[in-house]
Amino acid sequence: MDTQRIPTGIAGLDEMLFGGWLPRSANLVEGAPGTGKSTLGMQFIQHGITVCEEPGLILTFEEFPQQYYRDAANFGWDFIDYEEAGMLRVIMTSPEVTHADLRQINGRIERYVDEIGAQRILIDSLSHFERMARDPVELRQVTYQFINGLKRLGLTAVLTRENAALLGETPEGEEDLAFVVDSYTLLRYVEIQGAVHKALLVLKLRGSDHEKDIRQYAITPRGIDVRTRFEGTRGIMSGTPTMTHTEAFAAAFLSSSKGSD
Repeated sequence: MDTQRIPTGIAGLDEMLFGGWLPRSANLVEGAPGTGKSTLGMQFIQHGITVCEEPGLILTFEEFPQQYYRDAANFGWDFIDYEEAGMLRVIMTSPEVTHADLRQINGRIERYVDEIGAQRILIDSLSHFERMARDPVELRQVTYQFINGLKRLGLTAVLTRENAALLGETPEGEEDLAFVVDSYTLLRYVEIQGAVHKALLVLKLRGSDHEKDIRQYAITPRGIDVRTRFEGTRGIMSGTPTMTHTEAFAAAFLSSSKGSD
């Protein structure tokens, strides 16, 4: 029996995910500033509303709702109209308030879910949870409780997180959250022969197989467009000239920050 999927609306990404994310899952999308994390999340919400008839919520910890309306309009998505139609709510709040809200019955988020029948949610950005706990173990527990709260409400979530590494390896300790979420997608800038490209890799999809290749993508006037895989040509991004593009990207995505020979 095929497992039900929640399509992202990004054709190339859905192909990598074998149809989309799993229902009631928490899906981390991590990348440097400008890699399109919020755009990917908004596209997921947009597709749910317009194609799947699944209302959505956007929880923001840093931007006013008007910023999302403007950004969405740049891609031809009328978030204001969706709100007026009762298919969307854009909520500016804080991690502290949201975390406490999800731990109680009939909290604000639950009321919004019931009010519009929300099935999808974008959390932008999970990086703000770091101010709630300095200890990594405590932060992981806080995040785990938050994610369980979203699942209790029946939501499929996109959780964005900022990565300090513009190019190259993920800083030490950044991978801790990967153990808490159900899927983990990395967006990266990659330098090849003096030009900067964008690359996407699905590192994890709990409960399902997925494509392991690394793909080029672009932010277009219609949103995220995931394109062909990197393969066959030698690259310089990792500082090892003998590596192929795919190997260089794999080193950038997967290697630890312990350094190389």
